[in-house]
Amino acid sequence: MKRFLDFTPVREKRITLAELSAALSPADLRDLTNSMVDAMLEAIADCRDEHVTFVPHDPSAHDPYAADPTEADKGWTLGHVIVHTTASAEETAFLAAELARGVPNHGRSRYEVPWQSITTIAQCRQRLEESRRMRLASLEMWPNPPHLEVTHSPYPSIAPLNAVAYFVFGLAHDDDHLGQIRQIVRQAFASLSTE
Repeated sequence: MKRFLDFTPVREKRITLAELSAALSPADLRDLTNSMVDAMLEAIADCRDEHVTFVPHDPSAHDPYAADPTEADKGWTLGHVIVHTTASAEETAFLAAELARGVPNHGRSRYEVPWQSITTIAQCRQRLEESRRMRLASLEMWPNPPHLEVTHSPYPSIAPLNAVAYFVFGLAHDDDHLGQIRQIVRQAFASLSTE
């Protein structure tokens, strides 16, 4: 059975991410990870290679961190979104494992596959499955019990997060991009089916 968290109360600032995730166990985090990756795989289930590099119309596109400034305001391809969201979830999963082990945060732990190298739907599926494997493996690094008193705030606007909430932070980011993935797929099918 698929299981998802409703991040609406966090987005509306009615509760914190720490409050949303307070009762979750590592087993819950496994279930939530599997449900999220499965949802992303389902969203791209009917896609073909040409959908992966399709550039969608996105009037709100703005990436201040774009390596190439000419691409800062372009819509992200399906391959781009998948490598971005998986890299972010893996980063939070590995940082959560350190917090769980009692290690104070000492920087980022991020690697993102160059999005330009993702040109096939098989690569997208492989990246999602690899990310699932890595995230689930990170949970095996947690001691019993985890050091939930060790916290870190990734941004000044976010209250300190313990290991559970930090892991959930990655799932919230996934959730933010799941709708974007579905929108890209809709646009790609509509555009490419008329060509």
